[in-house]
Amino acid sequence: MTPIDATLAFTLAALLMTLTPGLDTALVLRTAAVEGPKRGMQAGAGICMGVLAWGAIAAVGLGAVLAVSRLAYDALRIVGAAYLIWMGISMIRGARTGGAALDATAAAAAPRGRGQGWFIRGLLTNLLNPKVGVFYVTFLPQFIPAGGDVLTWSLAFAGIHAVEGLLWFLALTLATRSLASVLRRGSVVAWLDRVTGGVLVLFGLKLAVDVR
Repeated sequence: MTPIDATLAFTLAALLMTLTPGLDTALVLRTAAVEGPKRGMQAGAGICMGVLAWGAIAAVGLGAVLAVSRLAYDALRIVGAAYLIWMGISMIRGARTGGAALDATAAAAAPRGRGQGWFIRGLLTNLLNPKVGVFYVTFLPQFIPAGGDVLTWSLAFAGIHAVEGLLWFLALTLATRSLASVLRRGSVVAWLDRVTGGVLVLFGLKLAVDVR
């Protein structure tokens, strides 16, 4: 493929992946709906930073370790699964009090009001998923033009993926603004927390039992 063809092909493929409903979308949508667009975008920015980090890791070859080392993969998988299950249970428990439990866990991660807690939540959700690393190791090389510099192209593609993610998360957060008065009612908040928490727990359990 020519550089232009490679860029267009990856951009389209990454866009389809970005728009596919999944863990990232659920986390950002819930955060924006319940805690406000600003915090939703902070979580989204953390997720996109994780994408950039995985792109860099894959570019320098470290990500290949996850593809060939069962011990490294399993270690990250177990930690990631535990994190997702813990966060999901926290949200489900917090649903009883309109999300108070989740706010408490976020506050423990960073000072309230500065946003680091929501950014870190998104970042860890992405970085602690070894499947993302394996995906980048196996996916990116298919689009790198013959003779192209692997590091440069990998970082460029990860940047494209991150920008698409930010734009998608921005659209999600903006969509919640017109419904803010409804989405932040106690019963709706509790429902969103239960659903999103359940999604996180399911993803965590799926990751925990994953056998390559």
